[in-house]
Amino acid sequence: MVTRIGRRSAAFEQWRLLGLLVVCVLINYLDRGNLSVAASDITRDLSLTPAHMGLLLSSFYWTYAVCQLLAGWLLDRFDVYRVLAAGFFLMSAATALTSLVNGFALLLAFRLMVGLGASVAYPAFSKILASDYLESQRGKANAFIDAGSKLAPALGMILGGLIMVRFGWRPLFLILGLGAMVWIPFWFGWRPRAHLALETAAPVVRPPGMLRLLRHRSVWGTFFGLYSLNSAWYFLITWFPYYLIRERHFSTERMAVFGSLPFWLLAASTTLSGWASDRWILRGATPTLVRKTFLIAGMLGCTLLLPAALAPNDTVSMALFTIACFAFGMATSNHWAITQTMAGPAAAGKWTGMQNAFGNLAGVTTPWITGVIVGRTQSFHWAFVLVAVMVILGACSYGLVVGRLEPIRWDAPEASASL
Repeated sequence: MVTRIGRRSAAFEQWRLLGLLVVCVLINYLDRGNLSVAASDITRDLSLTPAHMGLLLSSFYWTYAVCQLLAGWLLDRFDVYRVLAAGFFLMSAATALTSLVNGFALLLAFRLMVGLGASVAYPAFSKILASDYLESQRGKANAFIDAGSKLAPALGMILGGLIMVRFGWRPLFLILGLGAMVWIPFWFGWRPRAHLALETAAPVVRPPGMLRLLRHRSVWGTFFGLYSLNSAWYFLITWFPYYLIRERHFSTERMAVFGSLPFWLLAASTTLSGWASDRWILRGATPTLVRKTFLIAGMLGCTLLLPAALAPNDTVSMALFTIACFAFGMATSNHWAITQTMAGPAAAGKWTGMQNAFGNLAGVTTPWITGVIVGRTQSFHWAFVLVAVMVILGACSYGLVVGRLEPIRWDAPEASASL
């Protein structure tokens, strides 16, 4: 029998651990987004073209997407806390070394290293939450982690912009890379020495194979849905600062302040939407109705990015960008819940890893295609059109391809759960 003191101690350790995970994801997104904040200055100093910058902005996701599967393999064989720390160190070291580059090739190499180090984060988060948090605690934990990822672009624009104005882009990478390493000793000092969950887990079901997963229509629906969702997200965190400076003619200081506003509201939206959707379900609504409503409404609302880009008035434009980001938060707070509900404990890790690998291919294609579009048309117009089309297709994928949100019986005959 667990004592009240034991429960309090475990609860304290869980909140402390969650705080470290939120800081980890915050730094993860600062490191993946710092190049977009410095894109204008780097392009000028290193004589790069928009096509070059598009490749650089997408290169992080080459290794990040592919290595999701490698990260899962490592986490099955080694201590999750050590694997996460090793990836964090590699990511931070590569960020700091970026301050020394003098050309395209070396900058590309360090961006690939940042993606490799960052790839272990979300698989590690999932394993830690599954091991050290109860089912009734994971909604809040996921909400805080997601909010941290959404706050990072806002902080990155403000801090990055102010650092560049005062010191230049090279100190920005040095400060972020070396400063982040302070997290590592806290991570090893505060990591729990035993599992923190105080209740027994559900009965174990043998995990399904990858081919069996791929025979489910809903699996592909979540794959394409996340790819579409990420197309908008990665466009925002890679090209939005550059767009404000180049097309809206914002100063670096103005970009840092006003460009961060949509991301602040996005972070608030994803937290509020996560809590609201859970409360709606507790009041008797079905997960299918709740999750799909938030996802479809949020993704369709995100199409406001297009009129925001077309609006000639800066105030109207930023207001529409902010509303679009609020809608985007409605979707991002609920898409992983769909996967977790349908996959169940037996397949959640494998399904999530495959979905995240597929969905993060958007980080490879969207920044690169945007760079090609801007380079050839000297405008962001068609890039925003492409993003609007992608989120509409994503809403259709979640609404029409993904089936009813209920746990799949992996111990049932395979024919009953196929396409």
